[in-house]
Amino acid sequence: MPPRNRRTEALSRERIVEAAVELLDAAGEAGLTFRTLTERLATGAGAIYWHVANKDELLTTATDAVVAEALPAASAGSPQEEIRAVALGLFDAIEQHPWLATQLLMQLTRNPGGPVAPRIFEAIGRQIGALGVPEHSWFTATSVLVHYILGTAGQTATAEVSTTREAFLDTVARSWENLDPEAYPFTRGVAKQMRNHDDREQFLAGIDLVLAGVTTRHSS
Repeated sequence: MPPRNRRTEALSRERIVEAAVELLDAAGEAGLTFRTLTERLATGAGAIYWHVANKDELLTTATDAVVAEALPAASAGSPQEEIRAVALGLFDAIEQHPWLATQLLMQLTRNPGGPVAPRIFEAIGRQIGALGVPEHSWFTATSVLVHYILGTAGQTATAEVSTTREAFLDTVARSWENLDPEAYPFTRGVAKQMRNHDDREQFLAGIDLVLAGVTTRHSS
């Protein structure tokens, strides 16, 4: 077998991943098959299998590529600012690529040894250490933030895919407002707030609450 040109191989793999992301954005995981991918790239299946062994590897690679692009470059900001930037990067990526939420959960639970989980944990975990959190608590503090970020962003993306955001929130708010006032006084009371809330502001408020708890718990 003749030696492969490394630059050509890297570019070809990059194009395969780019096309896979395009198909995922258009039709979700069901729309990504090797047949649709070969049609998109106008090539044969063998050329794709040269770079990726199967669909699982393709999904992992596509997920990692989107996450890598979403994570901000390191800056001179405070650890809190860095974590907020990472959180917003992932939030926006999930909003832009609705399939990403499910794939991130899959990667963290079924393939934690793959490239995606370490990339996210590293981006947040370094800042947890910079906050002065003792080493024995790094994993717990980082895990709480990761699960909050992915869970909240994923829930928002799912709601927006199923219907428009305004319609979804209005439907829920109306159902809350019609609850029994004696059994659900609080829920009825916040129905209007829920209808009018801003997802990004609420998301960042949650990040700040988690960080406040982390720093308070481990302050000297």
